[in-house]
Parts: sequence; structure tokens; C-alpha cells
Amino acid sequence: MSRHTIRFSLNGHARELEIDAARRLIDVIRDDCGLTGTKEGCSVGVCGACSVLVNGEVASACLLPAPYVDGASVITIEGVAVDGALTPLQEAFITEGGFQCGICTPGQIISATALLVAHPRPTEDETREWMMGNLCRCTGYHGITRAIQKATKSV
Repeated sequence: MSRHTIRFSLNGHARELEIDAARRLIDVIRDDCGLTGTKEGCSVGVCGACSVLVNGEVASACLLPAPYVDGASVITIEGVAVDGALTPLQEAFITEGGFQCGICTPGQIISATALLVAHPRPTEDETREWMMGNLCRCTGYHGITRAIQKATKSV
């Protein structure tokens, strides 16, 4: 197996790792970097639990070969809070019941963060459409949608 040195920004911090070419980004994030907030749900890029931001775009870390992020900026759930303080979106997930078991929550918040950057005031329909790539088996999506809509009032 060939090895690659990758240099990338992870939550604003420069990282340099030598990895096997076939490593997935989720494994590098969790195993090599010790950030376990990004969850692996389906392993086939369908559920959204492993969503991260790569250069500002939502990506499935379970599908993405780690060498792809060489030179990129990667944001995980651990990098969303600002100086240790929860964002209005994270606060809204708490107050609006946007999670129960928590497995999908990191991916939900990552995707919702990208939504609010792209569309600071999305309608409920736009919110639901954007979030279709993130599955939840607990909340029925009502709390998630309420949380995102509440956060739009803070933007």
C-alpha cells in the first residue's frame, strides 16, 4: 500500500500526517486525530452522520479518501463552537429538542451550519430539502427543523 503525507487544516489547526493511500477521512479524524465527534452510521454515504465541511462544502467522511483533503480546510463538529462557546445553532438544537440519541447530531449540525452560510434565512421547505442527506431515527425531524429556523433569527 502506498503512503502519502497530507497537510491540511483541521478545525483551524495545521495537521501533517503520513497515511496509507486508502484511508478514509473519518478514520483519520477519529483514530489519528482523536476527534470522535464525527460518527460513522451507514458507511456508504447515505445517513449523513459523518458529515464534515471540506473547504466549506458538506462531505461524507466515510466515503472520502483522506488524501483528498491534502491542502484543504476540514471542519468537524469539534470545530463549530467559537472559542468554546456554542453557536446559536447548537443552542437551538438543545432548546428545540433537535436531538435525542445524539448519533446523527454532529452531522446534522455540520449540514445545518453549511445551510446557514449558504442561505442565512432559509424557509422551512428549503431547510427540509437541504437536510435530506441527514437521517435521524429519533426526532421525526420536527425539532431539527425548529432548531434551524430558530437559529436563522440569530444570523
